[in-house]
Amino acid sequence: MKVDNKLISDLAKLAKLQFDEKSSLNMQEDFRKILAFVDKLSEINTEDIEPLKYLSEEINVLRDDEKAENISQKDALKNAPEKDSDYILVPKVINKSK
Repeated sequence: MKVDNKLISDLAKLAKLQFDEKSSLNMQEDFRKILAFVDKLSEINTEDIEPLKYLSEEINVLRDDEKAENISQKDALKNAPEKDSDYILVPKVINKSK
C-alpha cells in the first residue's frame, strides 16, 4: 500500500480530523511503521494455531444484586452545578444538523 499525502488526507477526512503539513508527514511515517508491523506479522506461520475466542481463561465472578438505599432527588440536586426544579442540567453534546 502506498502511503502518501492523499491517503492521509482521505483517512483524516473519514475520521473528521485535520492535520497541518508537519502532522501529516508524521502521520505518514507512523502509518508506514504500522503497515510494516502488520506485514511482519504475516510472515508468522499460524497454520496449526486455533483463533482465540477469549483473551483470558478467567471467569467473571459476579456479585448478587443487593437492594441499597437510594439518594433522594433533593439530595442529588443539592450539589449539581446547574439544575432546574427537577433535573441536573448538562451541556448539549449532540447536534442534529444535516
